[in-house]
Amino acid sequence: MPQVHIAITRRVRPGQEAAFQAALKEFASQSLGFPGTTGVHLVGPVGGDERDYGILRSFESAQACESFYASDLFADWMRGTEHLAEEQWVRQELTGMEAFFRGRGAPPPRWKMAVVTWLGVYPTVLVWSAVLAAPMSGAPRYVATAISIALSVVTLTWLVMPLLTKLFAPWLNRHAPRPVAHRSTPD
Repeated sequence: MPQVHIAITRRVRPGQEAAFQAALKEFASQSLGFPGTTGVHLVGPVGGDERDYGILRSFESAQACESFYASDLFADWMRGTEHLAEEQWVRQELTGMEAFFRGRGAPPPRWKMAVVTWLGVYPTVLVWSAVLAAPMSGAPRYVATAISIALSVVTLTWLVMPLLTKLFAPWLNRHAPRPVAHRSTPD
């Protein structure tokens, strides 16, 4: 089964940022032990707004994900922080490329993500292939290719894609569909 990656963002009430951040850290620590949870990453503030916080959470399966969000642990967290956050919270599943393009709201259309990804991959692969051409000339082609791809992936992950997504953010997020908002308390 493929892993499931979820991003949740919440807007904190003015003046409650420190209390929310402390509660968020405690909840993240507690929730790591929930069955099927494979990772938790806190993000905040996001999108240039000092009151928007996020949690990126990974699960081993869709069933584990749904079990977590239906759990008493999650319901207690939502009730316990209701006074700290504004009414709405946003949940979105991140699949594939959306993880690079995460931010406030829905991810951009896939065709825009593909364009920006190509703008990063093409020159990165060209540069590493050229740099490694002479030193790897005596190596088998599959070894040279593997090393070039490994260096390209590292460069893309930590340098090129973060830079490009920031540079193209206004274009990427223009006319993006609005995310589905959920109430922060049960009906």
